[in-house]
Amino acid sequence: MSSSGTEDNFFSTSLASYLDKKLLILLRDGRKLLGIFRSFDQFANAVLEGACERVIVGDLYCDIPLGLYVIRGENVVLIGELDLEGEELPAHMTCVSVAEIRQAQKAEKEGMDLKGTMRKRMEFLDFD
Repeated sequence: MSSSGTEDNFFSTSLASYLDKKLLILLRDGRKLLGIFRSFDQFANAVLEGACERVIVGDLYCDIPLGLYVIRGENVVLIGELDLEGEELPAHMTCVSVAEIRQAQKAEKEGMDLKGTMRKRMEFLDFD
């Protein structure tokens, strides 16, 4: 077996196959970043050009522009290539401004805080 076959196999599973393509990168803190994948290193640190953070709250979303963005490899959970010809989001999703999405995030967080407070008050019921 020739060694060139092994190299071809390695290259196809490497991040190099994603270079110059539009990617969605999911980070450990839950953020979703989109952009053109320009570079990476041996630690999977990545550089996105024209990056934006996609924030989704219910049926609302907003792409917040970030510009050139460097991502530390240890924070990457998932990398996926986006289909440039297909729709990225379902039809029912509505694009809103940054201010509107921040307001929706705040309302969602307050709702979650209330749930957490109620759960704490009822711990004695032992839901598990």
